[in-house]
Amino acid sequence: MSGLGDLAAKAKKAAQEHPDQVDKAADKVQDFVQDHTGHRHDQQIDRGVDAAQRSYGGNADDPERGA
Repeated sequence: MSGLGDLAAKAKKAAQEHPDQVDKAADKVQDFVQDHTGHRHDQQIDRGVDAAQRSYGGNADDPERGA
C-alpha cells in the first residue's frame, strides 16, 4: 500500500508545482463528465472538482466554471 501512498504524494506535489496546468485538465475532465452524465449531477461534480483543486492550491473559484 505504501507504493500507492507514495504515488499520491508525488501527484499532489506535482499538482502544487503546476497548478495552472492541473486546473486546465480538471476543467476539461469536469466538462467531459458533465456532458456524459447529461448534466444531471453538475452540482456534485462541481463540488468534487473544487475540493480537488483546493487540495493542491488550485483555482477552485474560477468564475468560468460557475463556482
